[in-house]
Amino acid sequence: MKSISATILALLAIGNLHAESLTPLSGDNPPQTLQALWNGYDPTAEPLEIENLKEWTDEGITVRLVRYKIGVFKGTTSTMAAIYAFPKGGSNLPALLHLHGGGQSASLHGPIADAKNGYASLSINWGGNPIPVPNSVSPTNTWQGPQTDWGKLDATHPPKRNPVNHFTPNFKPDDFTLDAVESPRNSNWFLVLVAARRAITFLEQQPEVDPSRIAVYGHSMGGKLTTNLAAIDPRVKAAVPSCGGSGDIDTSLSEIPGGIKTPPNPIHDACISDNAHIPRISRPILWLSPTNDFHAIIEHMAWNWRKVPDPILRLSITPHRNHVHDNSHSLTQHLFFEQHLKQSFTFPKSPQLTLSTGNPYGIPHLTATPDLSAPVKSVHIYYSIDPHPTTRFWRHAIAVKSGNQWSAPAPLISLDQPLFAFANVSYETPAIYQNIARPPGSGNSETYSISSRVITASPTLWKSENIRATDIPDRMIDSGSHPWRDWSLSNWDHPPLWSAQTAKLKDPKWRGPDGAKLVFEIQSTAENTLAIIITTNAWGVYDNKLPPSDHVTIRNLKASPDWQTVTITLQDLAPNNPETSTPLANWRTVTDLRLSPSYNGGPDGRINRTGKPWQGPRTIRNLRWEGGQYTTTHPVGSPLSPEDHQRQFNDAINKSLKSEKSG
Repeated sequence: MKSISATILALLAIGNLHAESLTPLSGDNPPQTLQALWNGYDPTAEPLEIENLKEWTDEGITVRLVRYKIGVFKGTTSTMAAIYAFPKGGSNLPALLHLHGGGQSASLHGPIADAKNGYASLSINWGGNPIPVPNSVSPTNTWQGPQTDWGKLDATHPPKRNPVNHFTPNFKPDDFTLDAVESPRNSNWFLVLVAARRAITFLEQQPEVDPSRIAVYGHSMGGKLTTNLAAIDPRVKAAVPSCGGSGDIDTSLSEIPGGIKTPPNPIHDACISDNAHIPRISRPILWLSPTNDFHAIIEHMAWNWRKVPDPILRLSITPHRNHVHDNSHSLTQHLFFEQHLKQSFTFPKSPQLTLSTGNPYGIPHLTATPDLSAPVKSVHIYYSIDPHPTTRFWRHAIAVKSGNQWSAPAPLISLDQPLFAFANVSYETPAIYQNIARPPGSGNSETYSISSRVITASPTLWKSENIRATDIPDRMIDSGSHPWRDWSLSNWDHPPLWSAQTAKLKDPKWRGPDGAKLVFEIQSTAENTLAIIITTNAWGVYDNKLPPSDHVTIRNLKASPDWQTVTITLQDLAPNNPETSTPLANWRTVTDLRLSPSYNGGPDGRINRTGKPWQGPRTIRNLRWEGGQYTTTHPVGSPLSPEDHQRQFNDAINKSLKSEKSG
């Protein structure tokens, strides 16, 4: 009898081995709502069948390369590889799930930094790219063993086996999709979320983890996944999406200047879009994204997140950046988890920002009211009149404190332009958080910054409120009195590759007069090389049929304690595009100015100059226009159509992936 029972159990086990994790569709009726999409799915129901592929110790941190079962789909098991780290000997730990961005891999240094800060941390390798490991594990610094295996599906990124990209709103069936009919379950976003929900189950089951304290964070595509996971899985106690999850615009653009309206797609809109998830967010969430992000358009966030309740929402917005944060903003992620998983920190309330138009001068005014429960280090108000979200310049308004508020005028140069604004409030970082473990690319900061909601006003308001255009062009672009305040600084600690970039020349207030020279003074106490790069038509903002183009001049600076004057004419700037030999005719299509000791024009470019490591100070002053004439009110460009935005978006993704591969 025992032999027969054992045989029956074995047969049942074999049958269950191939039981589908997701109930097959009944006929050709796919889910039509987010609720229906997830109905009946239990991410804890199946055994994880965890494989410990490799384990090592790093400065008191246990690091494991693991693999767990995502599920059985089309009769084949799918498995997820991941890096898991925790303090050796730790117990009852809060846990973090990291979701990487597009074209990237599970993070090695992120979970280790998390573990050094007192968390258990899991980073899943959903994209299927090579997993980084220490040289002691593999001389190639990438894992050579078992990997993520999606079985008969393919939710890798970039698409590997499947030439069709199912991260777009394409739900048609093919050999690598789950359903044989057009279905939201054919979306790779859905499949990765299944894997992420299983990752939470993994964390719940680890003996060193407190299953009631699990949070999630991710960047770019991982930011969208983070937003959506926080909405659908109640086990997530807090979430920090970075540069993703802003949602789509499906309403009139007259209400949302700067928005990009998405063509309607009923299945996508109801099941996959951020818009279907955002109303379901009920746990604390921190929006972490810069002003000019190409993947998380700030107007979309401002509109789609407007009903997320203030008590659970915080924002941290870095000005002048695209897809990266400065340290005072990126630090807020750690502090957010310290509050909601450890109860060892308390965030101030979000600052409030209001726009007033009722004054006798016809000038809009912005007023910021910060939470004073902690000492305020600074308040900064930013506004822009540019409807194009990725290339706009954010003006630093001159705010004056009165009582517990900071107010600033926001003069307009044209009544045909909208206004966008937000405020940043900086607080002193508590001493215990000023020297925490940080992954490469992030640093510590003596201050942390939280932001107000973004407010928007359309030109129709100016007419109804009798606002006047009182602003005028200004030839002085940057006097140097606030060094690099209006710039985005990159690789500042890496002398050969540092750069400073600004979109200020795109703002009609500081746009170059026709025929003018661009002049500035710079300090160079040693012999240095300086590349001056003018980018035109970025994101096709002026002519969507023409690609963005760089125009470059290289200057050799002598060693001197004195200020040196650099003068650039239109004729000095050589086009990098080998198909173009004509110099710029004017400054009207400029979108960026960049300074760096090096310039890499890319494999198809005509200009490549690697400068030696910069020595001495990097200080400029009196960046200005000399000569020329203002012959027209230069436009700031127009929002792109959805089709043009998608094309430019794909180009930006490809450029980012190439940059990642080149190191």
